[in-house]
Amino acid sequence: MIFFHKFSQIYQISEVAVGQHLYWQLGNYQVHAQVLITSWIVLSIIISLSLIANKNLEFKPNGLQNLTEYITEFIRDLANTQIGEDDGSRWVPFLGTLFLFIFVSNWLGALIPWKLIELPNGELAAPTNDINTTVALALLTSLAYFYAGLQKKGLNYFKRYISPAVFLLPINILEDLTKPLSLSFRLFGNILADELVVGVLITLVPLIIPIPIMLLGLFTSAIQALVFSTLAGAYIGESLEEHH
Repeated sequence: MIFFHKFSQIYQISEVAVGQHLYWQLGNYQVHAQVLITSWIVLSIIISLSLIANKNLEFKPNGLQNLTEYITEFIRDLANTQIGEDDGSRWVPFLGTLFLFIFVSNWLGALIPWKLIELPNGELAAPTNDINTTVALALLTSLAYFYAGLQKKGLNYFKRYISPAVFLLPINILEDLTKPLSLSFRLFGNILADELVVGVLITLVPLIIPIPIMLLGLFTSAIQALVFSTLAGAYIGESLEEHH
């Protein structure tokens, strides 16, 4: 009983909330409804485009099929570069999912005026505008590179924490703890700042000035998706390296 009580306290402390939110009650837990709504929209767009583009595959691709094949080749090249050609192909689905979800989320946040949609409480925004989403993506990345290392090396994976010297153990552990923090806060901070700047400029000067800022936001949104997936691939590749 003491263990479950302590676990409940840790769960309450770990709950992160920034701004006001519309909550749905699922049993004893509350979830951010607006994040789920926009996440479902993002996933629906990705799944729909994938199904439409690959419904009737042709030997010589054109239209949406050409786009999906280009994206697949891009993610494959990224995986092979960061992880290596031997193991990279196995991680293409994971890195591709991360890239597409973040990319589409960021672009929807930059293009769609979510704040015009009224909710009983809180407001709609890109899923990556919520710290809980970015932390979840970062934790998935952490689980992925731990899984990759343990699957390939077994318990020998933990030798990396005392390589090249035992006294580096605390530093190596701290490095693994800071990786998800840096991933999540980098993505969250950039997307939140971009939406805030665009929102303020639209309020002050609603006609001309926000347009170049929005174009810059589209560019930085794409860069953030690339940076996140590239770092995820680099961390997985690092966990697969042989340490002597």
